[in-house]
Amino acid sequence: MRDILQGKLGFGTAPLGNMYRNIPEEEAIATVDAAWESGIRYFDSAPFYGAGLAEMRLGEALSKRNRNDYILSTKVGRVISDELEDPSTRDLGEKGGLFEFGRKNKIINDYSADATLRSIEQSLKRLKTDRLDFVYIHDIAQDFYGDEWLAQFESARTGAFRVLTRLREEGVIKGWGLGVNRVEPIELMLDLEEAKPDVSLLAGRYTLLDHERALQRVMPAAVKHNMDIVVGGPYSSGVLAGGTHFEYQKASPEIIEKVNKIKNIVDRHGISIKAAALQFSLANPAVAAVIPGASRPERITEDKAALNTVIPAAFWEEMREQKLVAPHAPLPTNVK
Repeated sequence: MRDILQGKLGFGTAPLGNMYRNIPEEEAIATVDAAWESGIRYFDSAPFYGAGLAEMRLGEALSKRNRNDYILSTKVGRVISDELEDPSTRDLGEKGGLFEFGRKNKIINDYSADATLRSIEQSLKRLKTDRLDFVYIHDIAQDFYGDEWLAQFESARTGAFRVLTRLREEGVIKGWGLGVNRVEPIELMLDLEEAKPDVSLLAGRYTLLDHERALQRVMPAAVKHNMDIVVGGPYSSGVLAGGTHFEYQKASPEIIEKVNKIKNIVDRHGISIKAAALQFSLANPAVAAVIPGASRPERITEDKAALNTVIPAAFWEEMREQKLVAPHAPLPTNVK
């Protein structure tokens, strides 16, 4: 993936699916336009985000752009039905109520070969495009399926894995991998001889607040297998960007305390917490891009400024001394 990216900052569209709130259409479109004007050319979406709403809004905003000028990824594993349901009653595992303001179309979990092809066909229509660049297999992990996650993984292994491998070999897509909020599915996939993923989207697991587990196996394994990592959720569901959510739920007092410690250090060094979060994620050699989400145009400006901020080495030294980053985590500057 990194060979064709035009920058390390992408745009994650989960918020455009009415995550947490009912976002006006014009605000959603303006946010994508702001990302484009800032130079962002990598956009990621998923059918799951508002039952297709994020894809529809992204497709509308990008329909006036030249398709050859941007990279597009979405996900499979959920088919959107014409049948309606109450979004507040959906079983989303640990992510309950995440898109209660999204569309009411029923979301069907299905990682089979037929469903994968059907999902791609639906996404192409919603995105108003004739092709996808990268496809991620979405959420085959404990946070959504609990003890059933391995059964869902096996369904994807014999279904989506093989379909996406064939589509890549045929030149229909440039690559595929997983799009998950847990490290274990990626570890399991990389242990399979038959799977040859190109890139995986790891959300929330390589951030300032949570990175030690990923450092142990996933990041070294990704480098070994020549698989790029895209970091999603670099602000840990918003708590690192002034929000109150961590892991898509209200942040615990322990998390708030840790965030406040980081804030005190960034304030002393005259930088933003967003700058520290983005640049930390990108410092790992396995990471090809980071894709924070946004639902307001001004957030894009903040993200761009954060990426370009010069962070003094003394900041990272203090973070290391305070044990707020793992001792073996790669940092943007050479800090022992």
